[in-house]
Amino acid sequence: MRKRKRGLWSAGLLAGVLLLGACGDPGSGDAAPADLPDATGRAAPPEPSAPPSATTRQRAARDAPDSPGSPDSPVSPDSPGKPGPRVLYLGDSLAMENQDVLGAQLKDRLGARYRSAPYSGTTLCDYLDGTGKDSLVPDKDKAAALVRAQRPDYVVLQFWGNAWGYTPCMDGITYDKQREKYFDRYAADARRLASQIRGAAGGRTRVVWVLQGPDPITPDRVRRVNAIYQAQARASGGLVADAGKAVAPAADRYTWVEKLPCTAYEREHSAYCTEPGAGLTALHRDKDYLHFCLAPTTAKSRPCPVRSPGIRRLTSVITERVAADLR
Repeated sequence: MRKRKRGLWSAGLLAGVLLLGACGDPGSGDAAPADLPDATGRAAPPEPSAPPSATTRQRAARDAPDSPGSPDSPVSPDSPGKPGPRVLYLGDSLAMENQDVLGAQLKDRLGARYRSAPYSGTTLCDYLDGTGKDSLVPDKDKAAALVRAQRPDYVVLQFWGNAWGYTPCMDGITYDKQREKYFDRYAADARRLASQIRGAAGGRTRVVWVLQGPDPITPDRVRRVNAIYQAQARASGGLVADAGKAVAPAADRYTWVEKLPCTAYEREHSAYCTEPGAGLTALHRDKDYLHFCLAPTTAKSRPCPVRSPGIRRLTSVITERVAADLR
């Protein structure tokens, strides 16, 4: 058992230290480019996944989103003539890999006007005004700057909670060496980020805090990070989307697993039920415990290019949370 834990730690640390390539689904659940391979190598439509870690400002600049979602927009399918909500999606490599699928779901279901600007390897402080040269996010893509420019109705924040010191603006505070200081700093950054978004929006924007899934490497850390998100949502009138619950066993919200039983949707759409004979679907690749893209990683971080059940599960919960609030 000790050997297993050590293996998980070193493999997970390697997954974090290396900037894992991300993947993306240019379409929604059923329709995606036929020339992209699925996890088995067969031609099939894609869905997204990506990593949450970068080590340098140069890498962050290289990994900046090439083509953020357009703020222009379709009419809401449920309300002809009425434009859908404006949604801004920010985050780390998890958001990087999810961004295309989330955008497709929000547009298809809600007619959303969508913009995404995730950066791999970041944490909350990177999106704060005032972090300057010590941030992996350029000033033009800080949360407040984008809120002023885009005037979103919702700002969706998805951060795994960078804990290993990759991000300069964390000032070297890491979970493994300064545990309580790490949580204090993370909570303070959550308060500052919510305040800056609220100030830039003039009170009209709601922040959606996305709860993270189980972490086999630092399981207690992710519980406390999620608690920080929940507390901040309560304190500032925000929303919580428990996307992480969708990638955990029904019996235990914080137990990490590589595979889960296929949902009804996944059984009906074979690209999402990766082991139909066993009734199981893969959430992660064998050597990546943190991300949900089933495609091999690449040097340049990007939206996930293959259909990935974990990504669809996460983004469906986020979309439903926004839809429920609109109702």
